[in-house]
Amino acid sequence: MARSTEPDPPAPLAPVAGGVGDGAQADLLGGLLAALELELPGAVALRRRLHAAPELAHAERETARALAAELPIPAESAAGTGLLARVEAPAGGRAIGVRAEMDALPLSERTGAPFAATGEAMHACGHDVHMAALVALARAAHALRSRLAAPLLAIFQPSEEAYPSGAEQLAARELAAHAPAAIVAVHVHPELPWGELAIDAGVVNASCDAFEIAVQGEPAHGAYPHRARDPVLALSQLVLALHAQLGRRIDPLHPASLSVGVLAAGSAENVIPAEARARGALRAYRTGDRQALRGMVEEVAHGIAAAHGCRAVVQLTAGEPALENDAAIAARARRLAPAAGLRAAGAWRSCGSDDFAFFGSLAPLAMAFVGLDGAPGFAPRPLHHPELLPPEEAVGAVARALALLYVAAATEL
Repeated sequence: MARSTEPDPPAPLAPVAGGVGDGAQADLLGGLLAALELELPGAVALRRRLHAAPELAHAERETARALAAELPIPAESAAGTGLLARVEAPAGGRAIGVRAEMDALPLSERTGAPFAATGEAMHACGHDVHMAALVALARAAHALRSRLAAPLLAIFQPSEEAYPSGAEQLAARELAAHAPAAIVAVHVHPELPWGELAIDAGVVNASCDAFEIAVQGEPAHGAYPHRARDPVLALSQLVLALHAQLGRRIDPLHPASLSVGVLAAGSAENVIPAEARARGALRAYRTGDRQALRGMVEEVAHGIAAAHGCRAVVQLTAGEPALENDAAIAARARRLAPAAGLRAAGAWRSCGSDDFAFFGSLAPLAMAFVGLDGAPGFAPRPLHHPELLPPEEAVGAVARALALLYVAAATEL
């Protein structure tokens, strides 16, 4: 049974301690929410077009053209296929960055939607919804530009799903030149109830590092295993040892995880191969735990391989840091949620990761999660599933969440 219903229309903004709900800020949020309602039909249509024509990381060229055509202001190219578009405010100053991801996943869609993608790429993580919602907010902010508390910088970021990270590239180049005062984002999530907004202070997503281990042995005929140094056997024990050691190296009260998603070896059932490979990911909330996991992979790989008469070659690829939400922005956003027709959720954190965290080198961050569970017509599916299809109502929910985060961040200025 659905745990919640469709969000109510935005209610009048109640006064909030600290001045957030007073005067111009209250008027701004109310004005943005009203302007968004006028933009949502076009945003839903845009979402359908984006969903039907997904593009993979760093190949989002048609996606960028489609977005630029809908924006009310000129957009500059960034990180190759990304876009930055600034809506000015009367007082000028540093902008509040609002981010949406552009890339799809290498999946064949199985949703059966009339606007489903037909190739080997799919928006299975809600990025199509996020982009359409941000376009709607940019258009609404432009309509209210004479009342904005701070410029709004729409950040359409390429390559969130693959390396090299689009966020890392933006943070080092074009976005750094804009020097935003804060950066906010929203992500849909199928495990949160429909109508709820999760926005908590502190770390809400883990860091993520990739590793690849090649175990090199000596090949032989399967009938003469004593002539070989078997890398398959060594790698099998190595994978088990890595999972076992995770529970012995990291405090059980500290969020951390290890997963091995790829195993590869050999080409014939009766040949012991010369090499076996594994690829996996390491996730942690704390910097010390992140370093400990990296060291553990090196130590276990070399030790287990040597015990089997083999040699291990380890390659570690540093990914995004842990994502830490600014406490002040998060607190204001939670108080403002009812004004946007959303309920503040209970504490919500996960070992998921997002390269949005790279923007933390530039400015305070805040990422919120909008629930999908129980949404109209939504079939519960996890993120990155070929049948995941957020409902069209999610465009409005994400747009309202982005608006309240913008106001919560602009209040600091």
